[in-house]
Amino acid sequence: MSEEGEAPRRGGRVRIRYCTRCRWLLRAGWLAQELLSTFADELEEVALAPSDVAGTFRVELDGAPLWDRRTDGGFPQARELKQRVRDAIAPGRDLGHLDR
Repeated sequence: MSEEGEAPRRGGRVRIRYCTRCRWLLRAGWLAQELLSTFADELEEVALAPSDVAGTFRVELDGAPLWDRRTDGGFPQARELKQRVRDAIAPGRDLGHLDR
């Protein structure tokens, strides 16, 4: 829900699930910061979700997978993750140097 006087955001909700035993909180936090910096006007929220499942690193947009370490192989680069988010919520948006 938006705060009083604030227009509702158009985009969705990103959830970054990360393995606590693997100590991937900093990586998850950094990617959350990158997404919020780039999509400040499009995203409603970016949430960090600790997981007890070993090796978990999964990024979801409105519950749909955008990146999964197991199926996509490793961790996303900020560039690729931003492109996937853009393609899902603002396909016409130019990401500047990230698209070159």
